Amino acid sequence: MRKFIFIVLTITLITLVGCGKEQEENTIVVGATSIPHAEILEEAKPILEEEGITLEIEPYEEYVLPNDDLANETLDANFFQHIPHLEQTIEDTGYDLTHIGSIHIEPMGVYSKGIQSIDEIDNGTEVVLSNSVADHGRILSLFEQNELITLDDSVEPAKATIDDIIDNPRDLVFSPDYDAAFLPEIYETEEDILVVINTNFAIEAGLKPTEDALFIEDEESLYVNVIAVRSEDKEREELKKLVEVLHSEEITNFILKEYDGAVVPVK
Repeated sequence: MRKFIFIVLTITLITLVGCGKEQEENTIVVGATSIPHAEILEEAKPILEEEGITLEIEPYEEYVLPNDDLANETLDANFFQHIPHLEQTIEDTGYDLTHIGSIHIEPMGVYSKGIQSIDEIDNGTEVVLSNSVADHGRILSLFEQNELITLDDSVEPAKATIDDIIDNPRDLVFSPDYDAAFLPEIYETEEDILVVINTNFAIEAGLKPTEDALFIEDEESLYVNVIAVRSEDKEREELKKLVEVLHSEEITNFILKEYDGAVVPVK
């Protein structure tokens, strides 16, 4: 009798261990900034659940740790950054990361409390931007498109820096000294300056980029937000299914309805 009970308990334990292992293998942990990335992932959760995949979302409020934690295997993937930012991180750190799917564009905007049009931008106006070097080429290209500066055309736009400005007729003063998360606060407290704010932080601060920005990128922006993974996991089925779900009609419609042009889905 004791032998029978022992066998039953052993079989039960093996079954539970097997189920636990399977559940762990079908769980993916994805790091994301809160708006819009984590919100979009929340919408994807029940769809993935129907596919037998459990999605755990790890929230972040800055742009360094999500790649660190992906590289050290705390995360299975992250969703917060565009391709130039990921490429800059790989160049700076040597992390073996890649991306497996383009999800959406967040058009970057330039905001001001006191300046109501481009024509009102005075000589010597300060332009406050984030200290994320990967965004500088993007921001400067936006200013060039609006005929406020001219960049050296021998430099790739995505890699342009303030030193690559060859014509600055209004003597704009670019101040790249601030963490991106603090830019909305600077916008609220300073009047006659320009503040370049990432769309996720603009939305968090209650701004509507398509209405409140003085000028903004159009839908042709090359700065697409992606799902980043470790290179060794780029063929992992659960992560490929995540991208498939984020490209689904349900998620596309959610993005279009929820963000009203401030976030643009892509395939």
